[in-house]
Amino acid sequence: MTVNFTHSFVNELSGCYQHCEPEVCSSPQLLQLNKSLVHDLGIDYELLLGDVGVSMFSGNALPDNCKPIAQVYAGHQFGQFSSQLGDGRALLLGELVDRFGKRRDIQLKGSGRTPYSRGGDGKAALGPVLREYLVSEAMFSLGVKTTRALAVIGTDDWVAREELKPRAILTRVSSSHMRVGTFEFFAARGEWDQVKKLSDYAIERHFPNVRHSSDQYLNFFKEVLSSQAKLIADWMSIGFIHGVMNTDNMAISGETIDYGPCAFIDRYVPSTVFSSIDQHGRYAYQNQPKIGQWNLAQLAKALIPLHKEDQEAVVQRFVNELDEFNNRYRDYWLENMTKKIGLTSVVDGDADLIDQLLVLMERSKADFTTVFRHLALALEGDKSQLIGQFSDLKALEEWLMVWEKRLEANGTSREQCVQAMNSVNPIYIPRNHKMEEALDAAVNHSDLGPFTKMLELVTEPYDEQAGCDDYAISAPLDAKPHVTFCGT
Repeated sequence: MTVNFTHSFVNELSGCYQHCEPEVCSSPQLLQLNKSLVHDLGIDYELLLGDVGVSMFSGNALPDNCKPIAQVYAGHQFGQFSSQLGDGRALLLGELVDRFGKRRDIQLKGSGRTPYSRGGDGKAALGPVLREYLVSEAMFSLGVKTTRALAVIGTDDWVAREELKPRAILTRVSSSHMRVGTFEFFAARGEWDQVKKLSDYAIERHFPNVRHSSDQYLNFFKEVLSSQAKLIADWMSIGFIHGVMNTDNMAISGETIDYGPCAFIDRYVPSTVFSSIDQHGRYAYQNQPKIGQWNLAQLAKALIPLHKEDQEAVVQRFVNELDEFNNRYRDYWLENMTKKIGLTSVVDGDADLIDQLLVLMERSKADFTTVFRHLALALEGDKSQLIGQFSDLKALEEWLMVWEKRLEANGTSREQCVQAMNSVNPIYIPRNHKMEEALDAAVNHSDLGPFTKMLELVTEPYDEQAGCDDYAISAPLDAKPHVTFCGT
């Protein structure tokens, strides 16, 4: 099998993992293979379509140059520190350098028990695997940094959850799988040499521009902070809720990782929570920026002792950077949101203009995605669909008048504004009720047709498709509240 795996993590970071073999599964079948991602990785697509791909993606027969490992990490889960977590159902097969010269991790998820399974079976059910495939590819198509799905393997095995579910295995691709919790694990044990090795490796792999700076660990922190501020701003501007922002689910690379109880909001209610385990709303949509900053504070605690000088002065430098998080986040968010309403620059008053629209949306429980898409229609002269989203039409008309005056000052034509808005405001997102329909068909009726259709739409999210109107609207008002589960 010709897959050119390398193993920089294994070779440079002993003590950060344990070797582990995947468990054999029964009658593996290749259900999904991401052709464009295969091409980007520089692998032969036809090779992976056959027995070679099925064997590797199932874990039943790995390439000779694989060194499967489970990584160790700790994490704050809902604010409570767990000193040892780790890959309980995932194995890193190795790394590939893609066509763009970027190093990528190739990981199996749901491949069986590892030394970090903590009593779990280490396996995954088909529904959560397909959900991660669909949502992560939708996020990539929306321009959000994310891990990506390479393949899905179905099996004849079953896993016990709230009931028996068909087993599946996901192959996931990431810039790396180092998390804030990876640093926390060694910091909690006082193993500062290991924290330094991790930091040096992460700098070399992700932020080589800071490796020769005068304070490279502070500058490393600044880079991680900026990438997380950008990531969360991107989530907020498309209505995405991660659902479980524990520190072990925050990737140093700045990618969205671990799609468990995630979902997109339909109607704009900032306090929305979808996760069945988030009983107090810690990870609600509106709290995501605050939690991102909190998580970064935990990374700071792990990096501060790497400095040999006066710790009080070091702490203050890190605190100063943490205090900048809100400004960084707000700048990224404002850049995103001004584009969504057709503006090509940001001036004083734009933040208030957007906040006023969001207040109107919240009062009316308007559909987040639909409102921004239909603003372009309103600009073209058809306000009927936009008006249908709001209860206070007088307030909406007043806002539209202010917005149109701002667009006039923007210096671009209406046609240019419409084109620009339609390039950043999707028609199709993974609507929760439609995704559940697709997953039900796949899991309970062995029918991948609805899943394939939805995948087609959300990976071309800005292009309208005839006959697909039901994929672009909220669930009915009388639908049961959507609840997601972590899938473990």
